[in-house]
Amino acid sequence: MRPVRTAARSMLAAIFVIQGWSAFTNPGRLAGKAQPVTDRLEPTIKALHPKLPTEAEALVRVNGAAQMAGGVLLATGTLTRPAALLLAGSLVPTTLAGHAFWDIEDPAQRTQQRIQFLKNMGLMGGLLLAALDKEGRPDLRWRAGHAARASARSIKRARKHLKDSSPIPLGHR
Repeated sequence: MRPVRTAARSMLAAIFVIQGWSAFTNPGRLAGKAQPVTDRLEPTIKALHPKLPTEAEALVRVNGAAQMAGGVLLATGTLTRPAALLLAGSLVPTTLAGHAFWDIEDPAQRTQQRIQFLKNMGLMGGLLLAALDKEGRPDLRWRAGHAARASARSIKRARKHLKDSSPIPLGHR
């Protein structure tokens, strides 16, 4: 299954690396569309840290860098689960700013933007699956239960061994 996972992650990551690079190197092209979303985010960003940038171009560049980094990590199989979550998070403002089909009057344009919106939702679904993928390894709950059962068996074996080898019965001390 490893080659399939590697290929799938690379295919999923490609658009983020390419589009992230484009946004990072030429943020002005996207800043106008991003402005309504960045304006709404400004109070939240200021609340997090007053010195963080809130200009549309700067935030487009940051989002582009996040997409490039997340895409490279996902494609190379490095920190794949956090990378997928980073990409999913970066896709939210990208989709809201770039494909707000509900604001478009022209039916043809509205249809095109709805298609792009739904494409991004499909990418989001793939990223969420990638974020949950444990590559066939059991999850923490299973590991904890397995460890508890193994410990209980060890204790039971130790008690039996002590009971069998002790000259005084364990229950009568």
